[in-house]
Amino acid sequence: KMDDDDDDIPQLSSHALAALQEFYLEQQQREGMKTSQGFNQYSVGSIEEDWQLSQFWYSDGTASCLANEAVVAAGKGGRIACISAPSVYQKLKEQDGKDFSVCILEYDRRFSVYGEEFIFYDYNHPLNLPENLLPHSFDIVIADPPYLSEECLQKTAETIKYLTKGKILLCTGAIMEEQAAKHLGVKICKFIPKHSRNLANEFRCYVNYASGLD
Repeated sequence: KMDDDDDDIPQLSSHALAALQEFYLEQQQREGMKTSQGFNQYSVGSIEEDWQLSQFWYSDGTASCLANEAVVAAGKGGRIACISAPSVYQKLKEQDGKDFSVCILEYDRRFSVYGEEFIFYDYNHPLNLPENLLPHSFDIVIADPPYLSEECLQKTAETIKYLTKGKILLCTGAIMEEQAAKHLGVKICKFIPKHSRNLANEFRCYVNYASGLD
């Protein structure tokens, strides 16, 4: 009888168990890096991605490329807004001292460690923004809506259009190309963004200006 009961307990396959152990080991190593000297709070991955919030960080190379594109597009003394794109924000902050300013609009309150540049943002309430975020006050808005749904894109688009002076850099699934054009007038770029973990859905960048991503 005891053996029968044991059979009811779900067992992880050795492959799944190994993957889980590897994940926890990686996590421990990252935590160790954080406590060691010289840890950069702005480095991509300094705040762990939370899959329950549909968070997937860009690879280091992609985050750098998008951050550099934003700096060039914003111009000297430009203002950049990152909506649900914290890894780009972190890369921009690594370029501290450059002539631009940046803020991050994000649902995840862990990013409040970045102080006044953090603005709590829920795409379900696209215009529920602080009074000091004036309309059309950002030279470029970079956005990565958390979900691949037209509803999420449409609501995030309201925020983007409210904040930007004109330039938009959108990162979302390739399947959203038609909706992205409809709601934001953006076109797909040749540049293929990569994530630190492989995603099931093909990801692309979209812009409404002559960018360096083609």
